Amino acid sequence: MTAQTDNKNPTASAADPAAERAVSIVGNQLESRELFSLGREIVIAHGGDRYRLRLTSQNKLILTK
Repeated sequence: MTAQTDNKNPTASAADPAAERAVSIVGNQLESRELFSLGREIVIAHGGDRYRLRLTSQNKLILTK
């Protein structure tokens, strides 16, 4: 299974944080290296809130609101 959003800008660069991309999901699992392929932090929108998921220098995950 692949989670993918509608790609409205096919020329968007992979280095552009606003670029849309696909992430592979197998069952209910995805690989963190796919999430962090563009950097060490992602923003997760949940309801009306935004959370930051960061990858530390010691390869641990930190989720903050």
